[in-house]
Amino acid sequence: MNKKQTMMLIVQVIDAHDLKPKDGEGSASPFVEVDFQDQLSKTTTVPKNLNPIWNQQLSFHFQNNQQRRHQSIEITVYHDGKSTLGRIFLGRVSIPFGNVVKKGEEVYQKFQLESKWWFSFVKGDVGLKLYVSPEFEPLKKLEALDSVLRIEASKSATNEVIELRSEAKRASKPLKKIETCTVIAPLPPDSAPVIEVQSEAKRRESVPVKMQPRGNLEADHDYELKDMNPHLGGRRWLGGGTYGGRGWLGGERSGNTYDLVEQTYHLYVRVVKAKDLASSDPYVEVRLGNYIGRTRHLEHRTNPEWNQVFAFSKDRIQSSTLEVYVKDKEMFGRADYLGRVVFDLNEIPTRVPPDSPLAPQWHRMERIRGELMLAIWMGTQADEAFPEAWHSDASSVQGEGVFNVRSKVYVSPKLWYLRVNVIEAQDLILNDNTHVPDVSVKVQVGNQVLRTKISSVRTMNPIWNEDLVFVAAEPFEELLVLTIEDRVNTSRDEVLGTLSLPLTTFEKRLDHRPVHSRWFNVEKYGFSGLEGERRREQKFSSRVHLRACLEGGYHVLDESTLYISDQRPTAKQLWKPPCGILEVGVLGAQGLLPMKIRDGRGSTDAYCVAKYGQKWVRTRTILDTLKPKWNEQYTWEVYDPCTVITLGVFDNCHLGTEKHGGGGAGPSTVRDSRIGKIRIRLSTLEANRTYTHSYPLIVLQPSGVKKMGELNLAVRFTTLSMANMVSTYGNPLLPKMHYLHPFTVNQIENLRYQAMNIVSARLGRAEPPLRKEVVEYMLDVDSHMWSMRRSKANFFRLMSLLSGLFSIGRWLNDACHWKNPVTSVLVHILFLILIWYPELILPTICLYMFMIGLWNYRSRAKHPPHMDPKLSWAEAVHPDELDEEFDTFPTTRTADIVRMRYDRIRSVAGRIQTVVGDVATQGERFGSLLTWRDARATSLFIFFSLCAAVVLYATPFRVVALIGGLYMFRHPQLRSKLPSAPNNFFRRLPAQTDSLL
Repeated sequence: MNKKQTMMLIVQVIDAHDLKPKDGEGSASPFVEVDFQDQLSKTTTVPKNLNPIWNQQLSFHFQNNQQRRHQSIEITVYHDGKSTLGRIFLGRVSIPFGNVVKKGEEVYQKFQLESKWWFSFVKGDVGLKLYVSPEFEPLKKLEALDSVLRIEASKSATNEVIELRSEAKRASKPLKKIETCTVIAPLPPDSAPVIEVQSEAKRRESVPVKMQPRGNLEADHDYELKDMNPHLGGRRWLGGGTYGGRGWLGGERSGNTYDLVEQTYHLYVRVVKAKDLASSDPYVEVRLGNYIGRTRHLEHRTNPEWNQVFAFSKDRIQSSTLEVYVKDKEMFGRADYLGRVVFDLNEIPTRVPPDSPLAPQWHRMERIRGELMLAIWMGTQADEAFPEAWHSDASSVQGEGVFNVRSKVYVSPKLWYLRVNVIEAQDLILNDNTHVPDVSVKVQVGNQVLRTKISSVRTMNPIWNEDLVFVAAEPFEELLVLTIEDRVNTSRDEVLGTLSLPLTTFEKRLDHRPVHSRWFNVEKYGFSGLEGERRREQKFSSRVHLRACLEGGYHVLDESTLYISDQRPTAKQLWKPPCGILEVGVLGAQGLLPMKIRDGRGSTDAYCVAKYGQKWVRTRTILDTLKPKWNEQYTWEVYDPCTVITLGVFDNCHLGTEKHGGGGAGPSTVRDSRIGKIRIRLSTLEANRTYTHSYPLIVLQPSGVKKMGELNLAVRFTTLSMANMVSTYGNPLLPKMHYLHPFTVNQIENLRYQAMNIVSARLGRAEPPLRKEVVEYMLDVDSHMWSMRRSKANFFRLMSLLSGLFSIGRWLNDACHWKNPVTSVLVHILFLILIWYPELILPTICLYMFMIGLWNYRSRAKHPPHMDPKLSWAEAVHPDELDEEFDTFPTTRTADIVRMRYDRIRSVAGRIQTVVGDVATQGERFGSLLTWRDARATSLFIFFSLCAAVVLYATPFRVVALIGGLYMFRHPQLRSKLPSAPNNFFRRLPAQTDSLL
């Protein structure tokens, strides 16, 4: 080969793994820049990805001579911080040119990223292929065509490859060796990243590379949180109207309520009553343009009372007059009427709360004798009549569907834990005296049934002393039914006696003080149904000894502790004052997918549900639109900032307009469809700041992850008492009874399931009902179920945390092996200083953490977290894993042995999944100390670090070690059963659990 021949260096940037987050949101937008002989070239930027894939070729020209063997190729990875931060260094690699091979010998290699400075930390690696080849024009075209084939892989491109090969043969200097042009096809959906690098002896063979799949960039952008700039509150009444500038059409008035939503205006008509009517079956029809609203029929009434409100949206009004008709039942559907009242819209007054309601007035009607009492005004959605009003945009809904489209506020029932301690029984009467008794007690409260173990004392006076815990809700409608049973054989239990007690019989306990036990007479089975005379013949009765109470010191969990929205105990006497106010403006949604077919086209009837604490809210249903606008605002009291609000969007399938067919399926079998939900942790919100964002609604379906649309919200968290806010970080997360007398893991799961059933049943009895499928979806009823996808997500969360420790270990190993002499010298100097002055170790660490916290403040997150499909491992899930996740429990598999083993494995794996998730959560909480995800917690921690640094600088190290050792080995009597303040502070820190699907 000619030494002066022009050559080309090809650097194929394949991918990178485990890069360091740099955007303040746990991610980065990396690109690679390659520098060779002052020639710079870079790849495209992959947004929001710590494991990017580029698969791009960068070419550099050079003259082939021996001096190039001593040069190096500088490869640097940067984070693209856009216009605000510029590019941020993520790591670099320096590769000697002498290590570059010829074309055809290249292999995929992973290079560990290194840092520029000794005090900076980088992590991750970059995957490359490097080789040199002669520069030849057909080869240039071939490489350019290769990039086209990477995208299209078309037949025409393959034909051009053949033509280029022919052109190379006809050239004056024929190309000796032109490799087959490789078509880089889309990566297959495999599960885990596997990269195989062959040995030196097999370098000339092809190297299979199997990499982790990633979603396309457009889809990644769709899953991001988007900023909004809506016109919230304060919007003025429109001026310059076409009706002379008077009244609500032309007047001007500022709104001072509902400042987190876009104020919408409605014409309200309250039909109160009528008197002296000639009709015996009257009803009222309110007509405004093409919209017609009717009251209910009242039969045989000459002085009827309706008291119904009609609301007409101002944006859809096409008339300048309002007409109110009085009709008879026989005139339904006809244009004729008995009487009429007409109003000019320019003369209608305006009202904005907190103004008092407008007083209704009597109006004399045309054509007939009689008067009609009406109240007509123009108001906003802040009006108290808005939730109960008939709305013009839901005029097509009839019958029971009218109630299902209204907005409502629900309150969860007040839940108590009922603890029943079954102590013993006396003087049991057996049906077979020759049988040795195996006696147990079954206790039932509503649908909850628990049983004690068989008494080890096999006599007529058995002893159990077991606690059985149930969930009960106010008002206490259920009875406690106790049954004493004797195990006659393996297939039959014989009832020895029963006992029924109302729950109001039991004492309410607020703390851990003991409750007095009581003896209760047990009625013989079947004897309670006998008549009074025969009952008096029975003089003797068995007895059972019970200690039962309603626990008011616990918080009854109906949701997972990871997404808990309330931690107050049941007893109101134990509540502390609120520390903040949460205000949420549900603006609307956009880009919703059609959920049903109506008149041959896709349609969605969407409503939004929000749950925080005991308060549930449901917006009204907006019919037949993929861009609903609710503009409803709700407020909650906050007792703990380290809680989560959950919002879900659903498609209303109970409007009374659907046609149910096939197998006699009626409305009772129809379920409201899930569109998606989001969670927002309050501690990630800055106080007194209004967040306006568009949240992606992402759901996981049997076909894979899918974006269903976007939910537009305005959220504001207001602090009432900063002292109470700060003190909550040192308090236990749950009431102290959870720590003094804790429940087992199985008890917590079972009680949570029972609490969800009770809440679902009670809210389903409201009007309109908040249906079971909605409540279960909001409360994550299936969060404890086994899922391969969730297990992988938790595993990679854990590995992401451990990778930081591995990076520190590699950095330390590099310093020991003098890979960077300057770094190794500085480490030795620091080591000698700390050995000579050991009292500087702790204050130096604290001061270093304080400086890191201040440095990370500038890159803190600017918006709350949201659902992340990548973190949830939903983009790369295998179809078989989805089939397993959406399978019922127990499984529907046919073989009995497969069903038994399958369910057992899923149950065990579910526990492992929970443990791995908990470990990952603890690590993420530790990592969030200095990231300003929870601004208040980070402020407290860095202030503590500064104070600790000052104290430790002024205090001898021996004194600190002595105090710490004595505190660690203190006597048990000096220890509290409650967790310490640092432990409580740590458990309140946010983790990435809020972003899991």
